[in-house]
Amino acid sequence: MILRKKLTPDKMVKGFAEVTPELCREMGISGLICDIDNTLATYDDDDMPAAVEKWITVMKGSGIGVAFVSNNTAARVERFIGGRDIKGFPDAHKPGTKYFKAAAEAIGCKDGGAAVLGDQLLTDALAAHRAGLPAIIVPPIKDRTGAFFRFKRWLERPYIRRYLKNDPDTGIMGTVWQK
Repeated sequence: MILRKKLTPDKMVKGFAEVTPELCREMGISGLICDIDNTLATYDDDDMPAAVEKWITVMKGSGIGVAFVSNNTAARVERFIGGRDIKGFPDAHKPGTKYFKAAAEAIGCKDGGAAVLGDQLLTDALAAHRAGLPAIIVPPIKDRTGAFFRFKRWLERPYIRRYLKNDPDTGIMGTVWQK
């Protein structure tokens, strides 16, 4: 029962661009703590894609803070940020919660209002809920196909299906979790 609550997303959308200032306001969110790989960009994208940069500009322009918490290396996170005014917390060891408090504080959400945006239930959603934050989950942009990743997606399916029972209009049918 407890694990079910920790792994079930609070919201699912088709992609990061569907997380708008309006959606954030509806959910009471004033800051987003974002995963990078397969949430905002593929593992192959060294630099921040233009669509992500535009999205961040819109979010920040609407008063929504943005920070990155990634399990990837400092070099990867720094390269992705590319000198922009965005805080990044690499080597996060999610589902550990060590960097979520610092990220929330960095985006002005020390006393609440932050949410986590990611693509994995076993890292992003679990870490969010362990830190007391809502989890917004997107399908992976380009899922890895190794046995470890296929196994993790298989473990996630029951929780995704449970979410979809309550919110079938997300538009994520046919994604990696539906195979």
